[in-house]
Amino acid sequence: MDLTAQAPTDRHEVALACLRAGIEAARPERVLESSLRLDGDSLRVGEAVYDLSRFERCVVVGGGKAAAGVAEAIERVLGDRIDAGAVVTYDPGAGERIDHLPGDHPVPSERGVESTGRAVELLEAADERTLVLCVVTGGASALLPAPAEGISLSALQETTERLLESGADIGEVNAVRKHLSTLKGGGLARLAAPATVVSLVFSDVVGNDLSVVASGPTVPDETTYDDALGVLDRYDLSVPESVRERLERGRDGELAETPKPGDPVFERVDDHVLADGFTALDAARDEADGRGYETLVLSSRVRGEAREAAKTHVAVGEEVLATGEPLDPPAVVLSGGETTVTVRGDGAGGPNLEYALSAAVELSAGSSGGHAVLASVDTDGKDGGTEVAGAVVDERTLQTGDDREAARDALDGNDSLPALDARDCLVRTGPTGTNVNDLRVLVVEEE
Repeated sequence: MDLTAQAPTDRHEVALACLRAGIEAARPERVLESSLRLDGDSLRVGEAVYDLSRFERCVVVGGGKAAAGVAEAIERVLGDRIDAGAVVTYDPGAGERIDHLPGDHPVPSERGVESTGRAVELLEAADERTLVLCVVTGGASALLPAPAEGISLSALQETTERLLESGADIGEVNAVRKHLSTLKGGGLARLAAPATVVSLVFSDVVGNDLSVVASGPTVPDETTYDDALGVLDRYDLSVPESVRERLERGRDGELAETPKPGDPVFERVDDHVLADGFTALDAARDEADGRGYETLVLSSRVRGEAREAAKTHVAVGEEVLATGEPLDPPAVVLSGGETTVTVRGDGAGGPNLEYALSAAVELSAGSSGGHAVLASVDTDGKDGGTEVAGAVVDERTLQTGDDREAARDALDGNDSLPALDARDCLVRTGPTGTNVNDLRVLVVEEE
């Protein structure tokens, strides 16, 4: 990963160093170095141990933004103990035992469907003497598509686009997607049964709800067809007729539901969360501590509208400068989570870019008597549909009332990318090989 951004002050350098430390800590090679070990026939995953001599075959399947790195790390540990494998990602590497296959995000693609077909073949061939190592990382909902019977790829694509533009949270989006797929919502576990499935999870979901990470392919689904219809109605979404027809047939009992808690398909399934948003936050906090700053993790679960959440983060920084609460400056206030954007315009941007631009408006309008720098990125290196990770701003990013008004107009048009690019505020990383939610760093210092 090569994180690049303009750093005109030492405060910017600190913010960027914290970002870099957080992302690096969540990269698969770092995470699996300590959480995946082979000792003879004993495979250790965290605190669990699996006896490989019990199995005739070991296969690796899965997908998501971090899937390539996870697959590479698995190969380094298991080598020729792996019989076959297929992972789907947007930045595929080249494995020896595990095929790295291409897919697309955030909207599923034809090549993603084709690639997923290889993983489905391996799952269908699994039996009670098969160990399935399942790579579950953020982004797999789109990267690992297997449309349900009667649902075309184009219908799935259109529905996905409508959901992503609606402002619905990830749980609501996935309630719909689970009921349009053969793998999501416990479908992968059902397809693999009676094999033993060991799921290696890199969580990009607030609170690590495994039914939401990658749409929960290996865990029970408590949502229903009726819930999915409720999401469409709540956001007044126009979707292809085949989608609504399938959901209505499911609601009426004409189609089988996704597997629920207690279903026997989960009897041989173990899920292990190996990295999440706090992995990155903890490393960023250590970096700030080492540089002599008082630190506070505001929350790893920040959600809601990005531009509104930014105001709260800035307000905490203002309190630090004004009263020394809850920290004495110099201080670093961190947060993670997954904010959303309700798309009302046709501009370019993403949640972290809107977060940063909104923060810039607040910082430039304040009178806290100190200095503040806020950096906000998506740890996968792509904020929304953009090719940048996020942005870094301070109280001088917007210097006049006209600047602030132009920024507000950009927010109203969901056009934060060009507004921040014009001020040299963008943070670029390229594909980071991981995905553990957003990471935000606020550095505050007195005059």
